Amino acid sequence: MVETIPGVSGGTMALVVGIYERLITQAGHLVGAARTLLRPGGPGRATRAAGELRRLDWGLLLPVAAGMVLAVALASQVLPGLIEAHPVGSRAVFLGMVAASVAVPLRAVGLPRGVREWALVAVACAGTYLVSGLPPAAGDGRPAYPVVAIAAAVAICALVLPGFSGSFLLLVLGLYEPTLRAVRDLDLVYIAVFGLGAVAGLATFVSLLQWLLEHHRRTLMVIMTGVLLGALRALWPWQDDVRTALAPDPGWYMMGIPVLLGAALVGGMIVLEHRSGDRAAEPVLAPDDEPTRPLPRIGPAGR
Repeated sequence: MVETIPGVSGGTMALVVGIYERLITQAGHLVGAARTLLRPGGPGRATRAAGELRRLDWGLLLPVAAGMVLAVALASQVLPGLIEAHPVGSRAVFLGMVAASVAVPLRAVGLPRGVREWALVAVACAGTYLVSGLPPAAGDGRPAYPVVAIAAAVAICALVLPGFSGSFLLLVLGLYEPTLRAVRDLDLVYIAVFGLGAVAGLATFVSLLQWLLEHHRRTLMVIMTGVLLGALRALWPWQDDVRTALAPDPGWYMMGIPVLLGAALVGGMIVLEHRSGDRAAEPVLAPDDEPTRPLPRIGPAGR
């Protein structure tokens, strides 16, 4: 369910419930099977791909997939109408969520250090600010299918990057409501294009992001801090149909309530993840009650 809420990371939820690294392993097997099938190599490709698929943990994947499909189906029936009826309040909630999400990369690596890191934050913030202020597509507002596929490919990165929300990216690009409406209305063409883009992104980006997290984690988190800050532009509660920022309404102070509610939701997720990581790092006592080496911490601050 949290994967349908902008600003709340499905990767963080996977960390909280203790299945994050298992899911990443399964994604690696899927990517390996896809690459084996697409890579030239003779008739043995199918056998090698089948070997990768046999390594999949269906006892994990099937319940997760069933839960995600059910949650997205339910959210698509509720959220589009709610956003259309209360656009200012909805954006205020999302604003609070994304603002609180800035704490995720900051908690992972601390405040930026030096001119280089502050420059990365500034560039990422400015770039995201400009992109998030672009007007939506002209005409009937239906996004072009290539844009849908590219957005889906990038949004799937939330699977391997805790703290990053795929729905948040769709919201910034103006594809959040169209995607939920497509699920609600069973727009099979849109869903198929989105699904193909997600599969392509999984095959393309998962290995790259895993490598970046391992070798350039701090730089990646610093850039993500700037991206989250710049994206707040897209969530300014008062804006028109072409995303022009407007002055607040006379009762603007009442929007502080949904902003705080959104921030509290994400803040609660961060606290849960932090406690889950602390439990994973607690030492395990051997039979003679001598403390052994602690288990590795699993969370945004460590692998």
